[in-house]
Amino acid sequence: MDQAKIKELSKISAEIKLGALEGVFSAQSGHPGGSLSISDVLAYLYFNEMRVDVNNPQWEDRDRFVLSKGHTAPGLYAALALKGFFPREDLKTLRQIDSYLQGHPDMKHTPGVDMTSGSLGLGISAACGMALSGKIRNKDYRVYAVLGDGESEEGQVWEAAMFAAHKKLDNLTAFIDWNGLQIDGAIVDVVNPTPLDEKFRAFGWNVIMINGHDFNEIEAAVANAKATKGKPTAVIMQTVKGKGVSFMENQAKWHGSAPKQEQYEQAVAEINAYIASL
Repeated sequence: MDQAKIKELSKISAEIKLGALEGVFSAQSGHPGGSLSISDVLAYLYFNEMRVDVNNPQWEDRDRFVLSKGHTAPGLYAALALKGFFPREDLKTLRQIDSYLQGHPDMKHTPGVDMTSGSLGLGISAACGMALSGKIRNKDYRVYAVLGDGESEEGQVWEAAMFAAHKKLDNLTAFIDWNGLQIDGAIVDVVNPTPLDEKFRAFGWNVIMINGHDFNEIEAAVANAKATKGKPTAVIMQTVKGKGVSFMENQAKWHGSAPKQEQYEQAVAEINAYIASL
């Protein structure tokens, strides 16, 4: 990937971070840490890879995206707003009673959302269904899902993994956001699911390990997944929870906490300084 494209995607990722933080701050509720750790993969998929149509969100031949870790909806909403599915200023209505931007993605009311999610483990199962439907109907769309590392403690994730391999869903790519932290602390201290790479391989998946903040590695992983036939692909992304905000990085307390005024202003200033440096 050339430097101009990397710069472009880096700026988009930073704008996704700003949008996610704006929503969480306005609501004084939500999940900033995991929204920031997936901003790079969201930027890559929505602005460099996926076939979507903002004027026809239900386009039958579009690529599908499922945010299985639905609590990081602020990040997804920010990406969708930047893409043009709805006005950016609506991000401020996050979690308000009359808003279509609920605390978790809602496919009925939010343009661009392909699957309602929230209860961990359900999203990847829905993604499997979408991928199988594409196979049955000879469609060439691809399905992308993002899972949390803590979510991989759910048994349903492994039922879906077994199903996807059995059905040879090579049109399915699952990104696992391995930032190492969940609401109760370090993943390996809560219910240790490692080694994730060996487990997915044992379930019959093509497995790729990458730096989830490196666009070249994300691009190579997507290309690898598209070239792999006969099995689904799991991309295990090593990421930083709260990426881009100094006081949020690698801090479990920012899994589900909203910044106060001074903290929000500092976070915005840091991200804007990064944008200016590009």
